[in-house]
Amino acid sequence: MDFDKQRSRLVEELSAQGIRDSRVLEAFSRTPRHLFVPQALEAQAYRNISLPLPEGQTISQPYVVARMLELAALGGTERVLEIGTGSGYLTALLARLCQQVFSIERIETLARQARRVLDSLNLYNVNIMVGDGTLGWNKYRPYDAVLVSAAGLEIPPVLLDQLTERGRMVLPLGDSERQEMVLVRKNATGIVREKIDLCRFVPLIGRNSSG
Repeated sequence: MDFDKQRSRLVEELSAQGIRDSRVLEAFSRTPRHLFVPQALEAQAYRNISLPLPEGQTISQPYVVARMLELAALGGTERVLEIGTGSGYLTALLARLCQQVFSIERIETLARQARRVLDSLNLYNVNIMVGDGTLGWNKYRPYDAVLVSAAGLEIPPVLLDQLTERGRMVLPLGDSERQEMVLVRKNATGIVREKIDLCRFVPLIGRNSSG
């Protein structure tokens, strides 16, 4: 199976859908999504769809992942907090786009598998912790960007606290019926929210989650 050709077609599709950030597209071209999906689903790895993972989780649709990364507007020097490691695919893309990634996953088996794949790709600028993502990772704060791959009704306040001034957070907000991707910009006087598009994510679970 020619995964390289399929990956190139996916990048072309993302570009045609409006993804303009050349660094994001380059990260997609260099990151083998088939390594992050269950082996039985490898043939579908480069379709622009979400796919199931163990433990009732999912690997998000590539377009949604690309949109999140584009909204994060990473230049390469940032420290990024990721909530929900999942398969590690978004983590791998982040590792190519920023200086350091700090990723939290509540399911230990997923965290271990993600670590194995990331190591196989020599992506060592990633720290993974098994724990409650809604509590953030206080030890390494502040973060220039926070990306959340699960949906709650409200933004966990602790994640805002761990974001730098002028930092950006990208996350889905909503319930099981309706969710929207939201870009949050932090500044000296507070936060500004911008609704981006409808989306669909697994629910955010944790001490500071809502919904």
